[in-house]
Amino acid sequence: GPPTRTSLTRIACPRGMGQAEDLLAAIAAAGAEVKAAKSDKTRTADQNKPLIDKLLALKAEYKAVTGEDPPAPNKGSSKKDKKAKAEKAAAAAPTVVANPEKAAKNAEKKAAKAAAKAEKEAAKAARAAELAAKRRAAESMATDMFGLLPRVQSAERTGKADRFVKIETLNGGMVGQRVEFRARVQKVMPSGNKMCFLQLRQRTATLQAIVRADGDIPAAMVKFVQKLTLESIVDVTGTIIQADITGAWCTQKDIEISIDRLFTVSASLPQLPLQLDDASRSEKMEKEMGKVNQDTSLDYRIVDVRTMANQSIFRIQCGVCQLFREFLYTQGFQEIHTPKMISAASEGGAEVFKLNYFKDSAYLAQSPQLYKQMAINADFDRVFEIGPVFRAEDSNTHRHLCEFTGLDLEMSIVEHYHEVLDVMDQLFVHIFSELQRRFSKEIALINQQFEREPFQFLVPSLRLDWQDGIKMLQEDGVDIGVFEDLSTTNEKRLGALVKAKYGTDFYILDKFPLHIRPFYTMPDPKNTEYSNSYDFMMRGEEIMSGAQRIHDPELLRERAKLLDVDLSTVAAYLESFDYGSWPHGGGGVGMERVVMLFLGLPNIRKTSLFPRDPKRLNP
Repeated sequence: GPPTRTSLTRIACPRGMGQAEDLLAAIAAAGAEVKAAKSDKTRTADQNKPLIDKLLALKAEYKAVTGEDPPAPNKGSSKKDKKAKAEKAAAAAPTVVANPEKAAKNAEKKAAKAAAKAEKEAAKAARAAELAAKRRAAESMATDMFGLLPRVQSAERTGKADRFVKIETLNGGMVGQRVEFRARVQKVMPSGNKMCFLQLRQRTATLQAIVRADGDIPAAMVKFVQKLTLESIVDVTGTIIQADITGAWCTQKDIEISIDRLFTVSASLPQLPLQLDDASRSEKMEKEMGKVNQDTSLDYRIVDVRTMANQSIFRIQCGVCQLFREFLYTQGFQEIHTPKMISAASEGGAEVFKLNYFKDSAYLAQSPQLYKQMAINADFDRVFEIGPVFRAEDSNTHRHLCEFTGLDLEMSIVEHYHEVLDVMDQLFVHIFSELQRRFSKEIALINQQFEREPFQFLVPSLRLDWQDGIKMLQEDGVDIGVFEDLSTTNEKRLGALVKAKYGTDFYILDKFPLHIRPFYTMPDPKNTEYSNSYDFMMRGEEIMSGAQRIHDPELLRERAKLLDVDLSTVAAYLESFDYGSWPHGGGGVGMERVVMLFLGLPNIRKTSLFPRDPKRLNP
């Protein structure tokens, strides 16, 4: 049998022998050793190398002794060897020509047969070479024209990013230009084996593209494109051609792209958790065809927000924050950032999230209210903040969230809290008017799915006294007392009455009863049952609550005690008023509510990217 791994290293190597026979025996033994080692799949090339080196050394020694290479191992005589020996013997035998004419004809036939065979072999070789050339060309074309892009891993920079264009910038004036861009595959529409249409999307911009097999485009490329999965990301190169596209899905209606290069950057799974066509249905179509369940939409939010309406909603959300900052900067406000983990409930009550804080307890801030006021006492004069707000309310309604984004502001005043109202009035007029001017395209896209009347507002905004608002409700048949807080139903009813009477979706309700406002709210100097406080209303729902704050430390402590606020929990806040406090006021806005009500959307979860409510903590 073959030598074992242990015995391989023990075969004698008679390097001192001078006789060729001994060397041949050693070469045979070493050869067997190498053959056995190579057949052992557990051994590596590095392990076999010393054995091979030993065999080569023995062969070199044999040649030095004999002047010849060692003979190949005897594997027995093959048919080829026997034929060669026979031919050699025949050649050595004397030639006897019995019939010279017949021999000549036989030689001629053999020569013709050999020539035909050679010609056939040459043709076969030429055909093989031609097929190989075509295969290499096809492989090269596939590499250059379509396929899977290598993983984008920042290996190099080729200037590709500078060449890429945005779909929304392409138009009929660019016909004939060759462009490159990256987009999602929104729809694949095969047309036979040699043509395929694509719908490509970049956020809210969509474009039709076509790939057609012809002299320059191989059929394999069309086949590749037809197999693209929806929502995959592709790099496209092609020429802009004139078109006349119908249908609301396409934003670039007068052009399409004739594709000559397409590479997959990131392939989507074939089965999507929800179809964007279904998630994009108008409310009217939903009644006829059904709609995507809200939980499904929120579970797969990264797919859901790809719809054109959702993309537009979050652009407008961004716009609200931008315009909020933009206006307040012009009014001398300074942005601040306050703690969100605090030692006690910021405004009293049980609607707070409690968490462990090392060996103590902490709470998530219900608002930055107390810190805004402390900033005013620190001589910041006018401040604002955009940040998270946490409310542990078990409210599963269309307008409540456990975490939302607060747009808060606070400012010093000279003599009257309406100085604050004037700034806030101008702030919201700026936000509403600029949203309509700068985001008209997004509003139009949203209205394709959620058709609503345009948001209406007055300049300056309507200011309605609390008592006048209650009177309007009473005259409309609502049984409500003058000091009774507004329910959600009565809020909406008052909003409808205001819209009918004044033609506005936005108004300010002023002079709330003191007993329904927080302890730091300044009482009305003329009637202490009322307060210098206000709410801002959109489409019959509250989006901001604010007031003049008490800046007198004695009155502040008195009001806190009256409302059973534990003074020890707000000690640092109260102390900040002991060293001189500017008269001041402000308010807090729920950003998601502003977006929801400005657009007239049915649920606040549509304006929160990853909403948090009593039943949802993921994704």
